[in-house]
Amino acid sequence: MSTPTETPLAPPDPGPEAPQLRRSSRNKVIGGVCGGLGRYCDIDPVIFRIALGVLSVTGGLGLVFYGFAWLIVPMEGEDENEARRLLTGRVEGAALVAVLMALAGCGIFLTMLRNGSVMTFAVLLALLLAGAAVWSQRRSATPADTSLDPVAAQAVADAPPETKAPPAPSPPSWWRDPIVKDGTTGPVPGDYLWGPADADAPPVSKATRKAAKAAVRASRGPRPIGGLIFLTALLAFGAGFGGARDHQPLGTGLQIGFAAALGVFALGLMLSSFLGRTGFGTVFLAVLTAALLAASAALPKSIDSHWARTDWTPAAIGDVRPGYHLGTGVGTLDLSRIAVPPGQTVTTGAEVGAGRAKVVVPKDVTVKVSFDMGLGDVQLPGEKPDDIHIEPGEKRTATLAPPAGAKPAGTLELHLKVGVGQAEVDRAAS
Repeated sequence: MSTPTETPLAPPDPGPEAPQLRRSSRNKVIGGVCGGLGRYCDIDPVIFRIALGVLSVTGGLGLVFYGFAWLIVPMEGEDENEARRLLTGRVEGAALVAVLMALAGCGIFLTMLRNGSVMTFAVLLALLLAGAAVWSQRRSATPADTSLDPVAAQAVADAPPETKAPPAPSPPSWWRDPIVKDGTTGPVPGDYLWGPADADAPPVSKATRKAAKAAVRASRGPRPIGGLIFLTALLAFGAGFGGARDHQPLGTGLQIGFAAALGVFALGLMLSSFLGRTGFGTVFLAVLTAALLAASAALPKSIDSHWARTDWTPAAIGDVRPGYHLGTGVGTLDLSRIAVPPGQTVTTGAEVGAGRAKVVVPKDVTVKVSFDMGLGDVQLPGEKPDDIHIEPGEKRTATLAPPAGAKPAGTLELHLKVGVGQAEVDRAAS
């Protein structure tokens, strides 16, 4: 007696695929980034728009995130993102706007680094938004029930195989099916681009060879213009900085030069969508130029572009000026010849934008010195030359008593200010 065989049940259908992060083409205001994030994280896109708007105004992080997300995240229904199109030389309006948005955000972020309260608020808001998005996504990702009842499984097993569309024909290849002069493709007898031709094949005409070479050049796309853009930006920086270095501080001259170079990069990216193509190097140099522009804005205005060594040697109290100034270089104020009577106070100071400010004080005076350092080191009498401690924004005062056995004298008040460099106080030997 034969035992009836049971039809094996079909494997259960896999659960629904996890949603992919894509920019929204329907629910968008600028690039569809917030609409795609809202759908991916199951959050109202308005929350992302408000948070990114606040982050853009406070510290520029919103512009940086939105610009890079616009470049990296592809649009729904597409597999290629804007960054890939940009790197292959196909500069379009959307990619250009995303790059300029990221550059503006980087500039705002670098200028706000010194504002600790604003940056703290921006970082906390970014972390809060990211945490809410992750929590909402995990909460909405519930496992689906993929089990099938026996009747449904039997129906799936008995169903005929799904009809599939025939594979799409492969695109024409310039080396397999050469392009002839009229623009059509197809096998051309004896039309080899390299190697010997068949013995029985007729000779290839000169017009056919020219058409094939033209097709190869067309397949390579437009000519790259990144090198020309970089050279023009370099010339623009040299012209802007050279024209301002004689009558402007160093920071202002650098700002003019970097602004001119950044303008050339922006214009080059815009023109590359019509005249040629650019690559990742041009975009990287544009971002680097924006960062250098923001850094040059933070330089003290007292720094100039002319390095000099200056010595100030007053011979009497009446020759001592209230202050001595030097833009860039080494300034030495020698007060060792000054005789300060007991009970009298002499006040003076030295300011150096970038470099070194050194003051030599008489042996028998009491020195009260105050330091205002942007970024640098302070050296006092008795300290070793190699004992260097660089601290940003250092402000301190010190009182230096005369050595033991010295004849009592008056008081010397010093005010030393250095933007970038070193401030040193030394006592004369005799």
